[in-house]
Amino acid sequence: MAERKKLIAGNWKMNGLKASVAEIDAVLAGAGTVPDAVELAICPPVTLAGLAAERLCGSVVSLGGQDCHAQGSGAHTGDVSAEMWVDLGARYVIVGHSERRAGHCETDAAVAAKAAACFRAGVTPIICVGESLSERDEGRTLAVVSAQLSASVPAAAGRFVIAYEPVWAIGTGRTPTLAQVAEVHAALRSGLAGRFGAAVEGVRLLYGGSVKPENAGELMRVRHVDGALVGGASLRSADFLAIAAACG
Repeated sequence: MAERKKLIAGNWKMNGLKASVAEIDAVLAGAGTVPDAVELAICPPVTLAGLAAERLCGSVVSLGGQDCHAQGSGAHTGDVSAEMWVDLGARYVIVGHSERRAGHCETDAAVAAKAAACFRAGVTPIICVGESLSERDEGRTLAVVSAQLSASVPAAAGRFVIAYEPVWAIGTGRTPTLAQVAEVHAALRSGLAGRFGAAVEGVRLLYGGSVKPENAGELMRVRHVDGALVGGASLRSADFLAIAAACG
């Protein structure tokens, strides 16, 4: 099949004030330098989502959300539904990020429910999986990640993206070796094929965890790595664009 188009998605997390939309403007201004085989997406905090949507509408850069509720509407103070993200123009929604799993006690079942909500609303979930440092040191990485993959992707799956983010590499400056990344991504690809068959050959597998311009090129050349979920570096337009350019 044709090579999967790489996706570079910026997860701003709980960062950014109104002045930060200047970084979005800078990404848009520099998007023409990004290889055609690369897609860009920005996932701002919800307070900036409206401003981001105005700027990204009709552009080559997609809007994404950082989380969603499993229900489409209702008495859920502070939550945002997948339908609301679609209404705003989002193409992607991150679900199951390790910071949500740990800080908000989200289970695999909760992540699967959110992914199903994205399918219902017509937005693509970026479903995150990843092991802790203790799980890595105990040699349980593949078992943990494979179990998360199996339980976090609904049986009736629509279009989705998987992001492998080793928890111990997020924001620490540490990254797995290229061989370790390749091993996990190969296991993810095999797990998806075993469950869904050829129907998921187009599913993109992203790597996340201290991705920066200095290591993006070698990470993006690893087999089965189809892009990156970028944290801190996505807050700086120059770094974000440099990561995307490294995919060329």
